[in-house]
Amino acid sequence: MTVTDDEPRAGQARQQQQPRQKLITGPGILLVWLYGVMVVGAVSRSAVQISTDFGKAPLAYTLSAIAGVVYGFITYSLVRGGETARKAALVCCAAELVGVLGVGAWTLAEPSAFPDATVWSDFGMGYLFIPVLLPVTAVFWLRRARGQSGEPA
Repeated sequence: MTVTDDEPRAGQARQQQQPRQKLITGPGILLVWLYGVMVVGAVSRSAVQISTDFGKAPLAYTLSAIAGVVYGFITYSLVRGGETARKAALVCCAAELVGVLGVGAWTLAEPSAFPDATVWSDFGMGYLFIPVLLPVTAVFWLRRARGQSGEPA
């Protein structure tokens, strides 16, 4: 029996037929919705601020834009699904949490560094503290989703 070129392709086809791990079931749907709202809020706010008054608070406006990009990537990863997307979203949620805590503490310790608010200022107080609660909730959800994928948790 000879090995043909079709055998490796058959293995690849079997891998592609396996369904992607769904991350937007149950509480994941709410996470996608909230992250989507945060994308719109952060990106639109920073776009207006950067285009109209960037010189007033360049650091604050740039941080809001970065927050919007992070929110967008997490939203995309949750919708995409699969183990790689779950891991990427988990890393981004951890980075988001570090950013929220760092910027939140910075804005309280040295308010003069931020003449205008960012999405993460005062731990997201201007956004009902959603910026600090969202990554914590998402990390718990993404860790739980790992346990449901059949892999060791």
